[in-house]
Formats: sequence, structure tokens, C-alpha cells
Amino acid sequence: MDGHRGGWIEIIAGGMFSGKSEELIRRLRRSVIARQRVQVFKPIIDDRFASDEVVTRDERRLKAYAVATSAELLSRVEIGVQVVGIDEVQFFDAGVVDVCMQLADAGIRVIAAGLDQDYMRRPFGPMPALLAVAEEVAKMHAVCVRCRGAAHYSQRLSGGNAQVEVGDSSYEARCRACFERYTAAPEEEPAVQLTMPQPQPV
Repeated sequence: MDGHRGGWIEIIAGGMFSGKSEELIRRLRRSVIARQRVQVFKPIIDDRFASDEVVTRDERRLKAYAVATSAELLSRVEIGVQVVGIDEVQFFDAGVVDVCMQLADAGIRVIAAGLDQDYMRRPFGPMPALLAVAEEVAKMHAVCVRCRGAAHYSQRLSGGNAQVEVGDSSYEARCRACFERYTAAPEEEPAVQLTMPQPQPV
């Protein structure tokens, strides 16, 4: 959708291992080649590969600003920028929806990539609202590790029950048929109970 005049919003959505960051970088690099002014942002929570870059699993890299909130993201957009990229947008606060709308209304092309569902298959953070306001939505699919079909879910394998657990080793891609609901194992009681010696009567 590079033929737009003025601003708009593109969302690249899908599960883990589906190539969202690769697609984000591909689109942003096309803009750089076209000599457009591009800025890239990522949430400060995502420091898996590098704190100041968007990094794909096949080692493609693009410089990025790590920010803590949507307000900080907006404050760091430079005058004259034509394209804004946002990776792991699901980790941002709800205000990121208004930020994307403001940028698009100001004539900026916004390209955001993120998980649309969490490990319980629930809508993730601001993603449902972003999908609703976007002019374009691309749904990416991974390959199911069980049956090799098209995988849309992020299967959690370890960790707790918190919605946010950053780290690839805790997940794998699964399709609808192979997805299994995850429940964290309860913490085990220690095998040996240590007891304090009781004071002896004098």
C-alpha cells in the first residue's frame, strides 16, 4: 500500500515465529531506499536481542529507539519524519492507539507489528483496537511444530501464568488443532521441611 498520499496505519499481526519483525523491517527498508525519513520504535521491555535495534531471528537488524510508554514514543517522533515503525506493539499501553491515529492524521505512514493474541488465545493489549483503526492488516502465520500446518498461536511451554513472559525458549508455534491450554505447574513443596528447634523449658 505504498501508493497512499498522506498518513495511514498498517498492522502486521500474528503469533510468535511468524515473521512479523522480518516483514516490518522489509517494509521499512523499502522506505529507506526510497529516501523517506524513517524512525523505528520498540518497547523497552523487549531486550531479547538488542536494546537499540529491532532484530529478527535470522539476524536482520534496524536501529530503533527503546521507549517505555506511548507518550514517550510520541515525544520522540522527529519533525519531518514520513514513516514510523513500531515493533512488539502489543507491549505498549492503550494510549498507543491514539498515538498511531495522531501520527496517521498528521500524514505519517505508521507500520506496527505485534502479537494479536497471548498464550491463552486472548486479544493482546492494544492490538484489537489497532486492528480496528488500521487501513491495512496483514496476518502472518508460522509453521506448527507438531503437524507442519499454518500456525497462528503461541504455545507456552514453561514459565508462570503472567500474560507477559519475554523469551523465545518458553514458546513454540501451534495451529488450532495442536494448541493445548497451558497452566503453570504449582510450586513444589521442599522435600525437607526445616524446622526451628523449640526452646526447652528452664
